[in-house]
Amino acid sequence: MSSITRKRSKPKQKSSPPSIPFLLKEPPPSLFPSKEDLLKLFTVVAIASSVVIACNYVFTIFNRHPKPFCDSDNMTGFFHDHSISDFCEPCPNNGECSKGKLECLPGYKKHRRLCVEDGEINQTAKKLSEWVEYHVCEAYARYLCDGSGTIWFQKADILKELDEYKSKNLGWKNDTFFYSKQKAMETMESYLETRTVSDGIKELKCPDWLAEHYKPLLCCIRQWIYRHAVLVLPICALFLLFMTFLRRVRRSHYLSTRAEQLYEQVCDILEENAMTAKTIKGESEPWVVASYLRDHLLLPRERKDTMLWRKVEELVQEDSRLDQYPKLVKGESRTVWEWQVEGSLSLKRGKKVAASKMQSVEHVHTPSTAQQMKTGKLLNS
Repeated sequence: MSSITRKRSKPKQKSSPPSIPFLLKEPPPSLFPSKEDLLKLFTVVAIASSVVIACNYVFTIFNRHPKPFCDSDNMTGFFHDHSISDFCEPCPNNGECSKGKLECLPGYKKHRRLCVEDGEINQTAKKLSEWVEYHVCEAYARYLCDGSGTIWFQKADILKELDEYKSKNLGWKNDTFFYSKQKAMETMESYLETRTVSDGIKELKCPDWLAEHYKPLLCCIRQWIYRHAVLVLPICALFLLFMTFLRRVRRSHYLSTRAEQLYEQVCDILEENAMTAKTIKGESEPWVVASYLRDHLLLPRERKDTMLWRKVEELVQEDSRLDQYPKLVKGESRTVWEWQVEGSLSLKRGKKVAASKMQSVEHVHTPSTAQQMKTGKLLNS
C-alpha cells in the first residue's frame, strides 16, 4: 500500500509543444530595406510624379484651343443660359465681338484677350484738350478784361483749328489724331458750356470760374480795385497824406541840418577872413560877398534849391556876431557879410589858423616815404 500511495503522490508533468526552429530564429538584416533606401525610393517616386504632372500640363496648354468670343448681340442670352460658356467666352469691356473675333473700340487696343486704353491716343487727346481749353478760355478772359475777346466758339471752327494744329505736329498719325480729336472734343463738351443755335450749330464757351485762371495779373488787380473802390479810395488817400507828411518832415530835417552845416562854414570863413584882414592891413577886406559864399559852399544841385540858402540867410540874420550891409563891388551893389567879434573868439580863430599853417609847412617840408627810401638808397650807394 505504501508503494501505491507513493506513486499517486507524484505530480504529473504536462507535455510541452513541439518547437519550430525557423520561428525561434531572428530575421536576417537584409530582409527589410534600410532608412536610406526608403528615402531614395521616395525621392525617385516624387521626381517621377512631378515630371509626369508637368508634361501633362504643358501638353494640355499647347494642345488647348482658346474658346471663341460670344457675339456682342448674344451677351444677354449668355447670362440667362450658362451652358453657352462651354462654347464661347464673353466679349470683354470696350470691345465688340462678331463671329468669335474681338475688335476693340476706338481709343482702345487689344492686349491678349482684353481691350485696354491706348496710351498714345490718351496722351494726344490730353494735349488737344489743353490746347482747346487755352484757346477758348484765354479769349473769354480777354473779353472779361477789356472786351476785345470772343465768348462763344463754334465746334466746327475748333475742329478746323485742331487740324491746323495737327499740321504743326507732323509726328502724329492720322488714325491716332482722328480718335484723339474725338476724345478731346468729348472731354471739352463735358465741362465747357455748350449751346445749340437756331441752325443746329453747336457752340462752346469757357465757364466763368475757369476763365478767372486765365486773366492777367494786372487785370485781376484792376478789377479787384473796381470792386472794392469804396474801401480802396480812403486807404489810398490816407496813404498819400501820410507820405506827403513824411516827405515834408524829412525835407524839413534835411534843410535844418544842412543849413546849420553851411552856417558854421560861413562863420568860419568870415572869422578867418576878418583875422587875416586885421593882421595884414590894407591888403585884404574884412567882408565877403554873400553870393560868392553861396556859390562856393553849395553843391551844383543844391543851388537850385532856393529854400536852403534862405535858411542860411535867416541864421546869419539871427546871429549878432555877423553884420550884413550893401556895398558897391566892381560897380554893382552887393550884400556883404562881415565878422564883428574880437577878443577870445578871434584869438581862438588865430590859434586855429596858425595851427593849420604849421601843418601845411610840415607837410611841405617833410619828405614822403618814397622820397625817404630813395634818399636812403642814394646815400647807401
